[in-house]
Amino acid sequence: MNVSSKLFIPKLYCSVVGHQYRITKKVTNHIKEYTCSCCGKEVTNDAKGVLVPLTPKLKFIHLGLEQVIIKRRRTKRSKMKIVA
Repeated sequence: MNVSSKLFIPKLYCSVVGHQYRITKKVTNHIKEYTCSCCGKEVTNDAKGVLVPLTPKLKFIHLGLEQVIIKRRRTKRSKMKIVA
């Protein structure tokens, strides 16, 4: 079996049965990144909740958003410690 036929089988399976998405990264409570466990296709949900292909631009946006949220949580925790 050559390389092209090995790559063709998972794609064929996904086109017939459908993708088996698993959460690979939880950016926020509403935004998640998914990967198909069979063919490796990466998708994310957009503002309307529809699954769209994960592009490098969206990966960069998610990374920035994740950093902002982490920073906000740290600031919120430090303010709570000062008040308490």
